[in-house]
Amino acid sequence: MIESIRDLAPIIAVIAFFQLLVLQQPIPDLGGLLVGTLFVVIGLTLFVHGLRLGLFPIGESMAHDFAHKGSLLWLLLFAFALGFGTTVAEPALIAVAAEAAQVAAVGGMIENSEASMTSYADGLRMTVALSVGIAITVGVLRIIKGWPVQYLIIGGYMGVVIMTAVAPKEIIGIAYDSGGVTTSTITVPLVTALGVGLASSIRGRNPMTDGFGLIAFASLTPMIFGMGYGMVIQ
Repeated sequence: MIESIRDLAPIIAVIAFFQLLVLQQPIPDLGGLLVGTLFVVIGLTLFVHGLRLGLFPIGESMAHDFAHKGSLLWLLLFAFALGFGTTVAEPALIAVAAEAAQVAAVGGMIENSEASMTSYADGLRMTVALSVGIAITVGVLRIIKGWPVQYLIIGGYMGVVIMTAVAPKEIIGIAYDSGGVTTSTITVPLVTALGVGLASSIRGRNPMTDGFGLIAFASLTPMIFGMGYGMVIQ
């Protein structure tokens, strides 16, 4: 809990500085703010402890088990399922997809009805989840084969730039935001543990240089798939 308070202290200091010294206004509902801050500290403490206790160990142990099993097909299927499943359940993506559906309905991109907005939001979520599943699969294959991560990332962002020029302008911002929200509270711990555990299990691989980089793929591919989704529904 002390670590959580230390991590939140800069945010609290910034808010207090601008509210009291720059805006020179009293903090509204100070009691509610203090209670909310306490809940954030408790929640962050439990979340980080849960990562250390459960998610990181299980991700690394499953990566070790699949590596020792020696089946590339099962390992790649597990990587895809992990990327897809964690992204579908990502709260940040659910929120962005729902907001994007409402804005698309108001802007006339889709029919302004509950069914159309639900279909749009679900389609966006599934498209992004599919892209992350493929990204994690490619990232795991990169670790196994020892491919340099920079060439894949550079090639991917070249694809992003090209698609940005031809995709509907209404979907570009949503696609970019989708790349950011996929790497959040659920996806990052499990995917990071998978990469480090896999690199630790393969002879000749360095967990520091080969175990990381999966999150970069998970952030990159939703931009491409998101813009492709916009081109299809247009």
